[in-house]
Amino acid sequence: MVFACLLTALGLGVAACGSSSSSGGGGGTSLTVYSSLPLQGASRPQSEDVIKGEKLALQQAGGKVGKYTIKYTSLDDATAAAGKWDPGATAANARKAAQDKSTIAYLGEFNSGASAISIPILNEAGILQISPSNTAFGLTKSGPGADKGEPDKYYPTGKRTYARPVPIDNIQGKAMANFMKDEGVTKVYVLNDKEVYGQGVAHFTEEAAKAVGIQVVGTDGWDGNAANYRALASKIKGTGADAVFLGGIDANNGIQLFKDLGAAMPNAKLFGPDGMATNGIASGLPTAVQAQAYLTAPTLDPKEYPPAGQKFYKDFEAAYNVSASQIDPYAIYGYETMSLLLDAIKRAGDKGNDRQAVIDAVFSTKDRSSVLGTYSIDKFGDTTLSSYGSFTVKGGKLVYNKTFQAS
Repeated sequence: MVFACLLTALGLGVAACGSSSSSGGGGGTSLTVYSSLPLQGASRPQSEDVIKGEKLALQQAGGKVGKYTIKYTSLDDATAAAGKWDPGATAANARKAAQDKSTIAYLGEFNSGASAISIPILNEAGILQISPSNTAFGLTKSGPGADKGEPDKYYPTGKRTYARPVPIDNIQGKAMANFMKDEGVTKVYVLNDKEVYGQGVAHFTEEAAKAVGIQVVGTDGWDGNAANYRALASKIKGTGADAVFLGGIDANNGIQLFKDLGAAMPNAKLFGPDGMATNGIASGLPTAVQAQAYLTAPTLDPKEYPPAGQKFYKDFEAAYNVSASQIDPYAIYGYETMSLLLDAIKRAGDKGNDRQAVIDAVFSTKDRSSVLGTYSIDKFGDTTLSSYGSFTVKGGKLVYNKTFQAS
């Protein structure tokens, strides 16, 4: 309650500071699932594939779970002015879902910084939130790598309402460090885009790189609105780094950052986390810089998934008339996010329209056989999956390299 009203004071438009409700669907059989993703700017193609994955899962379920009919509503958490997710738009989306008595769950956000805004609003309303892509450690866990007050400040009710099937950044950082070591990196310069996600993934990558014997020769943040990064690239070149880690999202001028670093340091390897592992980055980089790009994402080669995962790619290709190479890495997480929700409603049985019952079902998920493999959701809302795929870029496309585990 206090946190939601504080957001109002900060200008994020959270006008409804009323009491929470434990039941969705108005006690009826028509339930609404809201999706909140950036549908403007550089992240739009990613979001569109996530939505397609969510819709595919719902369509294959016949739009129903038992006696419950599921209505899917897609919301945009981006603005044209920002060109990416926007705090005000995010808060408005969460508030819309919170004020709808039929809401049973909210699938979002795409960006961890956005979820830092929407989680407390939805938590106050007692609404389940599942993100298809958030990896920021502090959204669910405390300790090194989390900011002061995390994660408790996101849960004003004291109860957890947020979960995610995607492995988080302490896992990604270790995978990234192993990737760097595999590629012969000895000195790395670590950058972040000054957002919740970027700062977190940069922290864990820095610590993991040190742990495997890679020297971190410097750290810095970049301004996503800068015209260019030539001065920053020149500064990094002077450190003798043979690699740069770009901890952030493509919407924060990622292509320009890659270009300027590549021009100044043509022999350096440029590493990016899942926020940079997008088809937009791959297609937007000059050929020479493509050869310098090394990326990680919690998505594997389709052949490495279980039969259900391989079937997902075939079904997605058929449903949307695309080839596997055109499918965004996070499409499969969109599918699994919806699938996890539908399974939770099913497991809630006659209480499938009760918000708390569905939340409890998600948090009791154990050894779930899914398109991603078998996983459980822990008491914090995190998945037990721990694999990250590594990718290079060729011909304007992401090319799978190999899978790294957190260890």
